[in-house]
Amino acid sequence: MRFLFFTALLLVLTFACKDRSEPLAENTAQATTANPAAEGFNEEESDAKAIEWADKVMAAMGGRVSWDTTRYFHWNFFGRRTLLWDKQGKRVRIDSPFDSTTYLVNLAEGTGKVKKGDQVFENADSIATYVDRGRRIWINDSYWLVMPFKLKDSGVTLSYVGQDTTLEGKVAEVLALTFEEVGVTPQNKYLVYVDPGTDLVCQWDFYTKADDEAPRFAMPWKGYQAHGDLQLSGDRGKPQLSDIAVFQSVPDQAFESFDAIDITQW
Repeated sequence: MRFLFFTALLLVLTFACKDRSEPLAENTAQATTANPAAEGFNEEESDAKAIEWADKVMAAMGGRVSWDTTRYFHWNFFGRRTLLWDKQGKRVRIDSPFDSTTYLVNLAEGTGKVKKGDQVFENADSIATYVDRGRRIWINDSYWLVMPFKLKDSGVTLSYVGQDTTLEGKVAEVLALTFEEVGVTPQNKYLVYVDPGTDLVCQWDFYTKADDEAPRFAMPWKGYQAHGDLQLSGDRGKPQLSDIAVFQSVPDQAFESFDAIDITQW
């Protein structure tokens, strides 16, 4: 399943207006302020309708404030490895039983510690190589979990494709995400399907190159559950993201020590 390794935010606005003649422009300004794009988002070349749908997705997922203030994410990536991500502190812990490796990575500084089996790496070149590998794993695996919050990220161009039918035969609004000078595979493209009944992402199609005629794969986004103030999905069809949890407090030792962690204690 080689595709597993490809790299592959809006307050819920309630316009209960007392004055129905309130200018539309003012409402639009409020919506934009509530979910500002990241610096470097290609707003000039993005479609206004695609941006509108991105903002609806953010609201349905729990809202921009909830996304910004949720600090720690934990999940198991398709049974291969578990990740504990400190979003605000820019740190990640990756435990990979598949190759008996634990990565403790400072994402902001590009530094960290790595243990493989019983060996803690001490050679600077080996540490750098494995820290970079951990960073790439985090980029890939986190996108599979939180992509809907990142529709207006730096380097992203959003296009409105129109309506299409999902794998399950439901009509959805389709957005295209292309990238420029961002991530480790900027040549990729995604088609993101949004359920107009829930405003939640219900499918994505992955294209290795933006000009490919057919996707490398198409997978559902199902099984949304509340985690803290956010709605998160782990059901990708046959593969599953499991053990999803969010926390506001996690011991620093989880990112500093190779000792096993037990999230039930948090």
